[in-house]
Amino acid sequence: MTSIKGRILWVDDEIELLRSHILFLSERGYAVETATNGEDALEMVKTKAFDLVFLDEMMAGMGGLKTLSKIKDSRPELPVIMITKSEDEGLMEEAIGVKISDYLTKPVNPSQVLLACKKFLEGKKITSEQASRDYIKEFNEISLALQGQLTTGDWTTIYTKLVDWQLEMDQLPELGLKQTLNDQIRECNVQFCKFIERHYRHWLEQKDRHPLSVDVVDRYLIPELKANNKSVFFFVIDCLRLDQWMTLEMILREYFTITRDYYYSILPTATPYSRNAIFSGAWPEEIEVRFPEIWEQWEDDDNSRNRYEHQFLDNLLERRKIQLKPDSKYVKILDAEFGRSIEQNILSYAKNRLTAIVVNFVDMLAHGRSDSQILKEIAPDESAYRSLTKSWFMHSSLFNMLRSLSREKNVTIILTTDHGSIRSLRSAKVIADREASPNLRYKFGRNLRCDERYAVFVKNPKDFRLPKRSVTINYLIAKEDFYFVYPTDYHKYEAQYRDSFQHGGISMEEMILPVVKLEPKV
Repeated sequence: MTSIKGRILWVDDEIELLRSHILFLSERGYAVETATNGEDALEMVKTKAFDLVFLDEMMAGMGGLKTLSKIKDSRPELPVIMITKSEDEGLMEEAIGVKISDYLTKPVNPSQVLLACKKFLEGKKITSEQASRDYIKEFNEISLALQGQLTTGDWTTIYTKLVDWQLEMDQLPELGLKQTLNDQIRECNVQFCKFIERHYRHWLEQKDRHPLSVDVVDRYLIPELKANNKSVFFFVIDCLRLDQWMTLEMILREYFTITRDYYYSILPTATPYSRNAIFSGAWPEEIEVRFPEIWEQWEDDDNSRNRYEHQFLDNLLERRKIQLKPDSKYVKILDAEFGRSIEQNILSYAKNRLTAIVVNFVDMLAHGRSDSQILKEIAPDESAYRSLTKSWFMHSSLFNMLRSLSREKNVTIILTTDHGSIRSLRSAKVIADREASPNLRYKFGRNLRCDERYAVFVKNPKDFRLPKRSVTINYLIAKEDFYFVYPTDYHKYEAQYRDSFQHGGISMEEMILPVVKLEPKV
């Protein structure tokens, strides 16, 4: 027995003239019932479970638009396709205003009707089947690519494809391929870490390399300052992953023409290293030499590590002989209240040639999830974490700032992040002196030890262009999704930090980052 593809109600006061259409749909597996007026249609909708309604706009008695409104009052989720002889734009707008699903103009032909049925009754199934075939093909192509000699550009392409599939599967959870995708991402991260281990040290010395944190201002910001006299805004959102950005990008396309590129965070993928490298255009070891007094303060005060970003940026612009009048402005948004005050005055900053704005909320969200059981329940996995980020963004001062700036012709926005984060699911036992840094994805200190399967040991900080701090300091940088736990109370802290979003290590999620140019559509 053939299963029914969907139950359809066709409402038309000349229904006898449509018998050929109804027979056509019945032969293709749709169950079609009919009504000749709005009153009967409303009664049928209330008592029977229809999946789709075809509704004539011009009927005696209760007209199509009134019937449509009452159907939506009774069954707001039921898709209704209006059929009319009129092509009047005002009528179309009125129908759209009462939440019509689609619009067909008489005389309709069978293929139009069938296409509409497939769209509303089988669209998700057809989309899912096609997506499943496409992903299996992509899965095989990525698996094959992993066996070859990949470049930084190849890894960017692979990761963006994986992120595209993450977003696709957010919309199609019934595919049942999410675990397969997660397994493939994990395997890719295994190979990505091997790639970084082999090439990172040499990559740092190459002049024609794929851009790193130290190259962001030179590559993306300074050309905008040289190109024209527009006001340039430089937004850095702390700890924003590529998948989170692509979720936000879909919202911003309404307001901006968006050009997206990618760069790699330096190691460790943590704010004191990666964000200071962005603003200074210098390696951490160079910052140690160029700003020794600041570095001494860092040793004593962990919270002061990123207090000098404006000074770093101005120093970099001076080295590049970029003179700004008025001087650059810098804002760091650490809480919602201050964000609202900046939001209200954002257009006043458009008088400046350059305004740099650091937004810290996403980083706080990642750390807050580690400490809050409620946040873990709200965002139990990457998909929910993306959704939570989107929800924050839609109600944030950042979104309102960007919308305000989208109405300004003489504004260009460069937006990026300093590092991403990874959902840390596996623990790695680490041995270190008591003075070692407490970070979960990277450590510096004396006598550091960890299984080489789980971390990269940096014996000589100069190899990674990291600060020496002292002659005996080494670094450990976690691979894949591992996080460090000391042997003391091991099981307690292993459980406490498992399934938390952390940063500082080597993974695609932490290192491969978006840098975008937003140009208002006005």
